[in-house]
Amino acid sequence: MTILFSKYEGTGNDFIIIDNRDLKFDRKKNELVKKLCDRRFGIGADGLMLLQNVQGYDFEMVYYNSDGNESSMCGNGGRCIVEFARALGLVKKTAFFLASDGEHEAVVNTGFISLKMNNVSKVELGADYSFLNTGSPHYVAFVNNVENFDVAGKGRAIRNNDRFKAEGTNVNFVEKKYNDLFVRTYERGVEGETFSCGTGVTAAALVAALKSVSTTESFCDIKTLGGNLKVKFTKHPDNSFTDIWLEGPATFVFKGEITI
Repeated sequence: MTILFSKYEGTGNDFIIIDNRDLKFDRKKNELVKKLCDRRFGIGADGLMLLQNVQGYDFEMVYYNSDGNESSMCGNGGRCIVEFARALGLVKKTAFFLASDGEHEAVVNTGFISLKMNNVSKVELGADYSFLNTGSPHYVAFVNNVENFDVAGKGRAIRNNDRFKAEGTNVNFVEKKYNDLFVRTYERGVEGETFSCGTGVTAAALVAALKSVSTTESFCDIKTLGGNLKVKFTKHPDNSFTDIWLEGPATFVFKGEITI
């Protein structure tokens, strides 16, 4: 069977996207997803997404990590699949879609997407870390000299510690650099560092707001290895957050077909 695919990236976080409205691709084929994401023996990507029909929305986003497992929300992936839907003619200026963590709204400008994330009602604040869920679970720690930090080693240790080993967590290391945050992320499911993580930078921005080190009280500019993002939010006195928007590029790379 031959399938058509497109490759997109959002600040270096790259994805295979398949138009699966005809349900030709079996969403239970985890080993196939893993093979397609392999950078030596497949197409190569941090993750794979299926765009499917769902009643009441423009489309459904089904997301897999590169290990082949269907996973939780991906912020960069969400922006990329909206841009893919725009290219298909399914959406124009706005998009409403369903993902694993519920419904999402997006404002569409060609190549640049503003994606509304879910509200965050609770942030666990530890002595040297924070933990919260922004559609995916995220551990956030502020460090010094993040450019030279051992993200892979330290991130793997936290992801596999007694608390997180069973379900996994993404691990973000953050440093305030002038008016921006520099964020590097170890991603579960990829089991390594990615160039960017949308739900991760969202988590980092909210924690920065709680620590009064965000760019302003209502937004935070973010730098990642793959480029720049912005997170907007409304912070409430009980340390909850609403009106959270992740903004940044969503770029078409190439398209092709592969026999499976």
